[in-house]
Amino acid sequence: MYRYIIRRILQMIPTVFGVIVITFILFNIVGGSPATMTLGKNISPKALEEFDEQRGFNKPLLLGRWSATRAYQDTVFARNAGPWREIEGVVYVAGQRPEPGHIVMAPGKDYAVPLAFKLKKQTTYQWILKYRLISGTAVFRIIADDQPRGATGARPALPAAAEPEPQATVLPTNSAWQTIRIPFTVGSDPAVVKPTVSAAGGALEISALRLRRQNAHWFDSQFVFYLRQIARGDFGKSHYTNQRVAQMLKDGIMPSLALTVPIFLVELVVALSIALLCAFWRNSWLDRGIVVIAVALMSVNYLVWIIFGQYLLGYRWGFFPLWGFEAWSYLLLPVLIGVVSGLGATVRFYRTVMLDEMYRDYVRTALAKGVSRPGLLFRHVLKNAMIPILTNVVIAIPFLYAGSLLLEGFFGIPGLGNMGINALNYSDIDVVRAIVLIGSVLYVAANLMTDLCYALVDPRVRLE
Repeated sequence: MYRYIIRRILQMIPTVFGVIVITFILFNIVGGSPATMTLGKNISPKALEEFDEQRGFNKPLLLGRWSATRAYQDTVFARNAGPWREIEGVVYVAGQRPEPGHIVMAPGKDYAVPLAFKLKKQTTYQWILKYRLISGTAVFRIIADDQPRGATGARPALPAAAEPEPQATVLPTNSAWQTIRIPFTVGSDPAVVKPTVSAAGGALEISALRLRRQNAHWFDSQFVFYLRQIARGDFGKSHYTNQRVAQMLKDGIMPSLALTVPIFLVELVVALSIALLCAFWRNSWLDRGIVVIAVALMSVNYLVWIIFGQYLLGYRWGFFPLWGFEAWSYLLLPVLIGVVSGLGATVRFYRTVMLDEMYRDYVRTALAKGVSRPGLLFRHVLKNAMIPILTNVVIAIPFLYAGSLLLEGFFGIPGLGNMGINALNYSDIDVVRAIVLIGSVLYVAANLMTDLCYALVDPRVRLE
């Protein structure tokens, strides 16, 4: 058995890794920008950048040496001038084939690149510029406020043979569109760093401009950052509550289990007992009456049971408290509602399992040998029906940890279900991702538990 368990655990590793990959894809790729989804579209670029940096979203997805930054919005002048539309002296020219849309900078003036916020200190960046310069000379500078300027506030025109300044790049003259990469490093004071573009002797035309930040290495990516978080047991920080998600999970797991475990156990015992009664008196008025009641219970919506129980049993008659999690008595009403609402479907399932066993050959043989009906049910039928029962029971266990979304929300129980609802309402992506990931891993582990339980209850099943 131990060898089988070890082998199955090793086989589960690729499955768990696949769950991690799927979770990463769903939350980091499919949903778009997590920062925009959580904070909204009207938030400042600096706040979005801080959100991304704290959670590793400002890195490449899988691998890469450079990553985008919100300090400058990637601009391809296909439709409009983008952030350059407010810069005085910049003229936008709409694209007409074969000419792309571009902006034109007149010579003799410095044009400051419109950064959204200060760049990160001690960091290397790279401008990616697609331009055309038919005549004259142009320079892309990374200047500071204390560098000299002319009397009009503009930098003096650059002679054609002049040497470039430190962290300044002379743009070669070219009548065709070309792309150039301009790396630069920010020092200890990002406040003095101001990228500017100037031209002398001819107009400078720019059709695309991007800013990229250099990463620590090629594997400094979102996926590696996510794997490191999981390996440390760190699920990030909630944007809504400003707490560590791991601590929130610890605080919410016990209230959820205090609600879901009693519902699960009571419903299981009651449903099995009723199913055995149906098998004992099959095709009788009792059996048919139980089926009618089970179908009626299944037909009533879950919300109806909650509202009916709160109003009648809690508010009108005062049998149970309506809200809170201060003592065990606060769980009685939600547990009762949870059992009643799910009892119909569970009874029908177990009744079908029991009746399927009652019509097998070994049942007729046992009855012919004089085995009593109670002995037949408990020693033979129930034992042989354990395979589908265990499948239903064990697979349901992983879902217990997530709590009950509606019951916790309506009764004010601070469990993971209520936490999940709040996380969805406020787009708290770290909390939602942690709950989904843990639930998926528990579901994979439950499959291993199911196989072990099969071997324990059925001698025909061998773990090899």
